Amino acid sequence: MNSKELADLIFPNVKGADYYEKLYPVRNLPEGAQVVRVAPSPTGFIHVGGIFQGLIAKKIAEQTGGVFFVRIEDTDQKRKIENGVEEILGAYKDYDLYPDETVGKGNYGPYVQSERMDIYQSYAKKMIEDGIAYPCFCTPEELEQIRENQTKAQERTGYYGKWAKCRNMPIDMAAEKIKAGEPYIVRFKSPGNPDKKIKHKDVIKGNIDMPENDQDIVIIKSDGLPTYHFAHVVDDHLMGTTLVTRSDEWIASIPLHLQLFYCMGFKTPKYAHTAPLEKAEDGSRRKLSKRKDPEAAVSYYTEEGIPKESLKEYLMNIANSNFEMWRKQNPDKDMMKDFEFDIKKMGVSGALFDMVKLLDVSKGVISRFNAQEVYDFTYTWAEKFDSELKEMLDDKEYSLKVLGIERGNVKPRKDISKWSDVKYIISYMYDEKFMPIPVEYEWQKITDKELIKDIVKTYFEKYYDESDDKETWFSKMKDLAESKGFAREVKEFKANPESYPGHVGDISTVIRVAITGRCNTPDLCEILKVLGKESINKRIEKLEKEI
Repeated sequence: MNSKELADLIFPNVKGADYYEKLYPVRNLPEGAQVVRVAPSPTGFIHVGGIFQGLIAKKIAEQTGGVFFVRIEDTDQKRKIENGVEEILGAYKDYDLYPDETVGKGNYGPYVQSERMDIYQSYAKKMIEDGIAYPCFCTPEELEQIRENQTKAQERTGYYGKWAKCRNMPIDMAAEKIKAGEPYIVRFKSPGNPDKKIKHKDVIKGNIDMPENDQDIVIIKSDGLPTYHFAHVVDDHLMGTTLVTRSDEWIASIPLHLQLFYCMGFKTPKYAHTAPLEKAEDGSRRKLSKRKDPEAAVSYYTEEGIPKESLKEYLMNIANSNFEMWRKQNPDKDMMKDFEFDIKKMGVSGALFDMVKLLDVSKGVISRFNAQEVYDFTYTWAEKFDSELKEMLDDKEYSLKVLGIERGNVKPRKDISKWSDVKYIISYMYDEKFMPIPVEYEWQKITDKELIKDIVKTYFEKYYDESDDKETWFSKMKDLAESKGFAREVKEFKANPESYPGHVGDISTVIRVAITGRCNTPDLCEILKVLGKESINKRIEKLEKEI
């Protein structure tokens, strides 16, 4: 019996590698176009790192006129969760990162590995025919004995060289065992020598020298499914992948993967190993953990009400450090269409995932939304997560006025970082929320109760007119300050602090706190106009009773 006959015995009914080479022709794309993929496993919740990888892949594909596809790697059937595939694709859809090709969409599928068994077995068959793969009959007990013997001999553990028991088994003997029904797997016959080095240039990490692989790894498991190492090589070849972006935990596998591509006669894609997202803890840094960190899950951002645009912009900050300056210079441009991403500028070491920075970025993102957008996004979030906020927003006409305060200006308000912030931020604008709640007034500089009452009474009886524009409104506030002996201008007070008890800012703070209960709010002139006379009068009455 020869190797071809052995291959026919092991895989009698597969279509053959030649069939699939014709079925999946080389992609017809413009020069420089990149075919980039993300290959998640449906084994748990969607990690924020998955969005990070998807953002990078989609950006590169769109920027080069190429293709972004998502392939589901589910060969580990024991860890697969129910609806895992739907959750992965749903997350990419939610974040506007839906691929050009994926499950049910594209000409290079199936895009789920468990549905490609015949393809993998066809290429495994060809490898057996070519003498670069063989059946292995070692039991778990025999493999454990090999490891023990290697440890005693102070040698590397693994299935390689003289320790690869089935590597040089005669073909006839292997055939007899198969015919007798003995269980087996299929292994790759590595030609590597660990005393030699491979030289590889990673797109992000640069030049890497590593020992050659000599491990005879499993390529087809006993259930007929492939291992990740083998499957991804076959898939990336047939799907025309030109750039593999993945976490740098896979760098150790580079010698094996390059060897597989070479031995199978496939063109090798470029590899870009991204640094992991890390978290600061107790003075050191560690990987963002699914088990320890709620912010590792994409669902966390939905529950908190952090807009998808905010997370994507923050992740782009991590990916390319020049993005932050670009955004400042181009506040109204579309990041996906207009920003020139450069994968070579990605950091070599771990990137710190900073929630404070993310929320700061989010404030900038939300500041660019108009009132209708803020209302729609907040209302949609509140319907699911905050019934009290939803009830407040049910008065749409008034809520739009509230959310429109200081929005659309040259320097718009930046006080909302997530939709879960909105209820507190705007609650004082709703009488039913403001009136019954005792307010701890922070008067700041002016604390004399009689003076406070006098300032408020004088302002609304003598100076306030809701038809005034902002310039007139502030001029009258200065008139009020001057009538009470305060400086009309802050700079005037700073020049002669001994001449005044305070300045116009201190006077306006009294009005602000009296009407809103807070010393920090958006534009007071706009607030007063939105509240209206009836609401203002109620608040003045409340103030007089409380102080």
